[in-house]
Amino acid sequence: MPLVRTPLPRARWLRSAVLVAASAGLVAAALPAPAPLGIGDPLFPHLGNPGYDVLAYTVDLTYPGVNTAPLAAVTRIDALATDDLERFNLDFTHGTVSAVTVDGLAATYVTSGEDLVVTPAVPVDEGESIAITVTHTSDPSGPADTGGWVRTGDGLAMANQADAAHRVFPSNDHPSDKAYFTFRVTAPSELTAVANGLPTGRVTRGGTTTWTYRTSHPMATELAQVSIGRSTVVHRAGPHGLPVRDVVRTADRELLEPWLRRTPGHLEWMERKVGRYPFETYGVLVADATTGFELETQTLSLFERRLFTQPAYPEWYVDSVMVHELAHQWFGDSVSPRTWSDLWLNEGHASWYEALYAEETAGKSLERRMKAAYAASDGWRADGGPPAAPEPPSPGHKISLFRPVVYDGSALVLYALRQEIGTEAFERLERRWVADHRDGTATTADFVALAGEIAGRDLTAFFRGWLYEAKTPAMPGHPDWRSSPAGAARTAPKAGG
Repeated sequence: MPLVRTPLPRARWLRSAVLVAASAGLVAAALPAPAPLGIGDPLFPHLGNPGYDVLAYTVDLTYPGVNTAPLAAVTRIDALATDDLERFNLDFTHGTVSAVTVDGLAATYVTSGEDLVVTPAVPVDEGESIAITVTHTSDPSGPADTGGWVRTGDGLAMANQADAAHRVFPSNDHPSDKAYFTFRVTAPSELTAVANGLPTGRVTRGGTTTWTYRTSHPMATELAQVSIGRSTVVHRAGPHGLPVRDVVRTADRELLEPWLRRTPGHLEWMERKVGRYPFETYGVLVADATTGFELETQTLSLFERRLFTQPAYPEWYVDSVMVHELAHQWFGDSVSPRTWSDLWLNEGHASWYEALYAEETAGKSLERRMKAAYAASDGWRADGGPPAAPEPPSPGHKISLFRPVVYDGSALVLYALRQEIGTEAFERLERRWVADHRDGTATTADFVALAGEIAGRDLTAFFRGWLYEAKTPAMPGHPDWRSSPAGAARTAPKAGG
């Protein structure tokens, strides 16, 4: 259950309505013009907002049955003020706001860029709980490559990475502020709605059904998932009785079963590598949509249907991509990046376990893959920056952040680390990392410090070269490996995942 703190007694609530209204007017007049704030993320400077910590979201969505029409929505945010707030910002765009209340009192609001700037009737003091309710629409129309809602052949799904959750619901849209989620989705009764976490109720009234889901662990906004469509939910048991549920088009139920039944084995393999699965359920959501990527939405990874239906994709490749998204449940979901410059910790680890699985189950050499990555590494760094200091995404094309350097270019860092400290120490590091930071956020500096602790020596210089320098360092144990000159081995950006 979400931990929602009881609001502290507020002496200011004892003020008369006249004084409250007068003071609110004076405060509004004295405040500077509303502006998007952000928390200073190097890659997304306007993303996230200072002054409060979100504890829980409750997102109510009403789907009209047409995936091009706006959904009616109400988002409640339970937060804790970390500063005195006369005004605060929420990330939100691509929807229309009709009302905002703070602690049950009507608040004024304006938009500024992709922020919703809220002025409560009474200023909030540091340390106080805040209940923010926004009545709004959530619009699935617009260019497909902007993220947020994904229109599928029979409904909707979400793809919010890296900065698109606020195209769906108002939020503090940065992975450093994780929170518990409850989703209530109302849709025509012939459709099925599924969201992150476990179901807690379903109520049918007339021709509509309301489905409720709740997460048992905190989640970053970019990992939120809601699927609405003509779907079947397939249930099976995973390791230790873990509930595994997959969501597929009802028409694809039998076609996709040979792939769906592999997930328990994937879970067992990952648990042997890094320890117990960190969440309450897992499964795959196969969307009838062309996205160009797969996505590790928490407890319910998003996949394109064509990954499983196109004969051009070898079986071993599809298998390893499924493991890539599963590995993210530990690396990126349970342990989330403190800033988007820490993305290499997500994608490097997912690519590492993807490649390791392909080696162990299909005979695809990890060393050969890493040697090829080493050859391309200088070119990748020239194109997009080194792994832990990536260049910002292209304006208007945020998904360009997901370049080869954060995939195999970052898995290469882990290969070098294993070469440097040995397999036994490396495997202890991996288990400690996901155990120490479970349900939290962590930084590159945290990883460097833990690696040094486990290795028993300072690895700062080693990581400085591998994570931050323009040229790829020499590979431990492979002095003959060479990286091609920048420009000789350019690779198109890989999208998402």
